[in-house]
Amino acid sequence: MEISAELVRDLREKTGAGIMDCKKALAATQLNFEAAITYLREKGLASAAKRADKATLEGTVGSYIHAGGKVGVLVEVNCETDFVAKTDEFQSFVKDIAMHIAALSPLYRQREDVPQELIEKERSIFKKQALESGKPEKVVDKMVDGKMEKFFQETCLAEQSFVKKPDVTVKEFLTEIMAKLGENMSIRRFVRFKVGEGIVRN
Repeated sequence: MEISAELVRDLREKTGAGIMDCKKALAATQLNFEAAITYLREKGLASAAKRADKATLEGTVGSYIHAGGKVGVLVEVNCETDFVAKTDEFQSFVKDIAMHIAALSPLYRQREDVPQELIEKERSIFKKQALESGKPEKVVDKMVDGKMEKFFQETCLAEQSFVKKPDVTVKEFLTEIMAKLGENMSIRRFVRFKVGEGIVRN
């Protein structure tokens, strides 16, 4: 099976994986480009899982200012070593995440951070809506589960579609960067400011 250099290059640009990994992925998937992307993502997940217990004590705080100074974001992203924290790839990732937060305004890092009382409140609202729409009782719970999934996807950073690559979530994008840099990484915390937000106008 002949694997063209152009196909390898395209796959590498799409995934950030190494040349040999791209060739291996294309060979394993019979030159199916989309399947090769999935193959590499799965491998990235595997390598990320192996490093998940590694402490992330280094990193950086990144910032992004948008809309003529009307919106600003600070985000802390951690990694294992100061060496990786200083790389262009890591710094670029931090800037991209700060820009994403400015654009999509997530409220939480991940669904585990959402307060239980808020989850119960949202479920109650969704259930009431479903019942009032006249849906049968047996499908109401499934409808509520579906709406809750959408709620998490909209409010949790990890589950949002990444603003620069909508076909992947922020969590998947993080995993790709971890596989590329070979270190465990985490988006530890963030804050988003918007001019005038929270001010009561008379």
